Amino acid sequence: MSEVFDGYERQYCEVSANLSRKCTAASVLAGEQKKQRISEIKAGLDDADALLRKMDLEARSLQPSVKATLLAKLREYKTDLNNLKNEVKRVSSSNASQAARDELLESGMKDAVSVSNDQRGRLLMSTERLNQSTDRVKESRRTMLETEELGVSILQDLHQQRQSLLHAHKTLHGVDENVSKSKKILTAMSRRMSRNKWIIGSVIAALVLAILFILYYKLTH
Repeated sequence: MSEVFDGYERQYCEVSANLSRKCTAASVLAGEQKKQRISEIKAGLDDADALLRKMDLEARSLQPSVKATLLAKLREYKTDLNNLKNEVKRVSSSNASQAARDELLESGMKDAVSVSNDQRGRLLMSTERLNQSTDRVKESRRTMLETEELGVSILQDLHQQRQSLLHAHKTLHGVDENVSKSKKILTAMSRRMSRNKWIIGSVIAALVLAILFILYYKLTH
């Protein structure tokens, strides 16, 4: 769904439930107290209207499959708000005449009970929707926590891989040093062999010259 829509929905359910309670309380008030309470209720209705408009805009900006579901839910909220407005009108009109209110209290107890039942049903429906919104928020939070745990696990794996690469790099560096040392040793050995060859060659040449000199000396004497 949409977290933005869920947020507006949760706010609307809270406002609707609060308005239902205020309507119930206003129906038994009189005089200035009742006028003040009705004024508060009308201000709350404006807030509810604003929330429904925001929900409508948010729903229409989503994909068609999601939008259809949210718009159907929005129509229910609009119906609920219209019923609430009608109830406010009834409560307001009952304040126009004290005599009419007395007559309503005397002869219309059944209607009052019916209205009270409607209010109770609407309050229960708003509470249920609020609970559903809370459950969705909890589910979203649980998903976020799972995603966070997955991210931490991935970071740990990447850290271990980095440590392995650093260890491999150090090992290769040690191998390079050993190879360099071996190369230096082989070079030194090659130089010594070359020097020994020259020395042996010089000794052999000296011996040959000495033998030739001895032969020449014997032949001439």
